[in-house]
Amino acid sequence: MHRDLTKGSILGNLLALSVPTMFGMLGQTLYDVVDLIWMGRISAEAVAGVSLFSSIFWLVEVLNEVIGTSSVALITQSYGAGDKARTERIIEQTIAFKALVAVVAAILLYFFLEPLLRVFTQDPAVIRAALEYGRVRVFFLPVFFASYSCFTALRCTGDAKSQMWIMLLVSLLNAVLDPLFMFAEIPYFGGRGIGLGPYGAGLATVIAICVAFAIGFALLASGRTRVRLSPRGLFSLDAAIDRKLLTIGLPSGGEMLARQLAGLVTTKFVAAYGTAALAALGIGNRLGGLVFMPLFGLMSGGGTIVGQNLGAEKVERAERTAKAASLLGGSIVTAAMLLAFAFPRPVMALFVDAPETIELGVPMIRILGLSFAAVSFSIALGCAFSGSGYNKPFLVSSLAGRWGAQVPFLAASAYLLPLAGIELGILGVWASFLVSDLIEALVLAAYYRRGTWKAVRV
Repeated sequence: MHRDLTKGSILGNLLALSVPTMFGMLGQTLYDVVDLIWMGRISAEAVAGVSLFSSIFWLVEVLNEVIGTSSVALITQSYGAGDKARTERIIEQTIAFKALVAVVAAILLYFFLEPLLRVFTQDPAVIRAALEYGRVRVFFLPVFFASYSCFTALRCTGDAKSQMWIMLLVSLLNAVLDPLFMFAEIPYFGGRGIGLGPYGAGLATVIAICVAFAIGFALLASGRTRVRLSPRGLFSLDAAIDRKLLTIGLPSGGEMLARQLAGLVTTKFVAAYGTAALAALGIGNRLGGLVFMPLFGLMSGGGTIVGQNLGAEKVERAERTAKAASLLGGSIVTAAMLLAFAFPRPVMALFVDAPETIELGVPMIRILGLSFAAVSFSIALGCAFSGSGYNKPFLVSSLAGRWGAQVPFLAASAYLLPLAGIELGILGVWASFLVSDLIEALVLAAYYRRGTWKAVRV
């Protein structure tokens, strides 16, 4: 908790901050992974419903991304400059402002969720599972957003271990509550449960997140961390800080919005191949989230180090940190995806036992393995952008990759190639991810080499 990130070993600092962040993010990702594994014990329709809800849910996550990305640059640079009072005020504003924005987003999504679901499927079992699982999560959206802010605050002030233990603890809690709430008779273990089905999985996740926020905020307010928050600070808004919270992360939010809208377009193409294909896509998305956790941990930890060093005007250390994160993160993801490429069937079987879904997912796993390996090195370089507050590269890379490459490729494989007698089928959808990620990797690398981020301060 007392490591000075502006001094000492670059690799040592990166590992000290990133490894706990990786495990913490792994715990957060396991919420959805565990939910999906247990859903596979209900039906492929339940898997498809939860996957479809998650695709739509990411639309409101854009708001969390905008404010959260802004807060990383603001917190790390203020803390690196030694301004503790401003750091505490920024953290308080981030929690309060995020929660306020989440209230509005939750109201809108709650009422528009079902119409959005019907854009992609008319299967009543899929829609019912998505609504049962999703509406309880939407209702508690402000707590979700606020909990993320507590984790960001701990990480950005150098206390990655506390956020790791909190997230792992509540992940374990969710894993225990899931089968207890979902099934009348718990699979594999025996014993009686409550039998709430998909709603039970959503409720278990909500309880875990509420516990995470309670612990995280109590720790930040206790004085046992490098900052000390005041509960009273949550009940007033600071226009100057809130304006920066909205503007610094706008490109990053735009990147996520572009990515998620393209994801919904992709989901629409996949839906044409039926419920089994939707379930396979959901598993692919969850696998990506799981595999990328080390990468995102390095990106978050690296962003904290970059921000603090830029705040202390140590630009060369910031640059070396980004390069180390890229090399380490890309190597880890590539090694993991080589295993998935070699054994795709057992990976699919971990999530679902429906033969049709597994068959559709085998080529998907192999293509995604190549895609993830290709983009991982450049994504890790993004810690230079998040730490500096220069988030334009995220937006440009997403627009180029998703809308300049993936969506046109999908349209060509579905409508133009068949006219020439070439039928790619569902393989055209899976291949579109590889095309998109290659373009994104090239754009991010080009922006990093340009070096504009080194001069940005917030």
